[in-house]
Amino acid sequence: MISIGKYSFGIGDRFARQGKAQLKAIMMAAEQGVEIVPVWNKSNREHTTIHSEPFETRQEADAAVKAMDFKGQYFVDADHINMKNVDWFLEYCDFFTLDVADFIGKKASEEDIREFLDINKKYIGKFNIPGISHAFIISEKDLKLIADKFVFSIKEAARIYRHIESKKGAGNFITEVSMDEVDEPQSPVELFFILSSLAREKVPAQTIAPKFTGRFNKGVDYIGNTRQFAKEFEEDILVIDYVVKEFGLPENLKLSVHSGSDKFSIYPLMGKLIKKYKKGIHVKTAGTTWLEEMTGLALAGGSALELAKNIYCKALERADELCKPYATVIEIRKQALPTPQEIARWNGSRFANSLRHIPGHPDYNPDFRQLIHVGYKVAAEYANVYINEIERSADIVGQQVTENLYARHIKRLFNL
Repeated sequence: MISIGKYSFGIGDRFARQGKAQLKAIMMAAEQGVEIVPVWNKSNREHTTIHSEPFETRQEADAAVKAMDFKGQYFVDADHINMKNVDWFLEYCDFFTLDVADFIGKKASEEDIREFLDINKKYIGKFNIPGISHAFIISEKDLKLIADKFVFSIKEAARIYRHIESKKGAGNFITEVSMDEVDEPQSPVELFFILSSLAREKVPAQTIAPKFTGRFNKGVDYIGNTRQFAKEFEEDILVIDYVVKEFGLPENLKLSVHSGSDKFSIYPLMGKLIKKYKKGIHVKTAGTTWLEEMTGLALAGGSALELAKNIYCKALERADELCKPYATVIEIRKQALPTPQEIARWNGSRFANSLRHIPGHPDYNPDFRQLIHVGYKVAAEYANVYINEIERSADIVGQQVTENLYARHIKRLFNL
């Protein structure tokens, strides 16, 4: 079976132009002794928004690897797919993120519910996970609630997995199961039952993306109780360790952090815990690349800066439309957004400093950053005008992309 390396980052980008710049950051980490597997990911939502095709992501990844003479493992991820769209990705991808968040809470058949309850009734009462100081306490009612909430989604993950397997063959791709784009986080005890059920369904997940406590908004820092997050993250690691040994899931199974870019306040916490338990991690950061393109355009000045300003102003006009698909992962205060009149007076440095995520910088505006994050649809509508500008400004744009991924993400997570 293909097995993904211990540490991996979801990279890629909206417009498939920054592969080399991102790979440079991965290679810089390797020079410091941290081997990270790059995973170019782009979701069905992103492809349909900008009218791109999955083969373009594969082309970008292969071209970057060749140009940079990269010798390590790499993958192309069909990100957030389901049965409706998975076939589009089959030929070009070797990593599949099975997104079953929409199926959480849907009613499974009575037979499936009964089977889940019969298998798991032995956990009613108290049971312990090695390393977790407190016992999990499960009542019959708790078990039924877990069944009602998750059985349908687990069955759906299995159905998608088996479809991919029938086309690509067992062991020829990486499987991730994603449940993150929902309102309620999954507790460590719920994660236990999700993973044990995936094992029984023979879904060989190598990464699992739960919804964690707190807000994982796009492109900005974690919002929430960091101590509570650390406790939950540690317990999730220990649940994974136990489930792997108890139920035979892949030994390299690891947590995947979606909307993982820019979560600066919890990177050190995650880094310490994966080091403590010698575990891997997958962090998805692809969306932040587009923001660095906009930063680079602003710094390039001239027509590039004017284009960046125009994209923002159009995004502001269409904020409700652009935000709707991302409602669970953004939180924008409209009153904090700069007006078109203010933007018109900004020079490139002011635009870049307002957009670039440097905590404590007096110009940094997280609301501005989040709106631009979801505004890539506007850039796509500029088509070749946008592409031509980022290609003309390739050096300065690439510098932003590399610095962002290495200095602000990789170095923080791995304490380099």
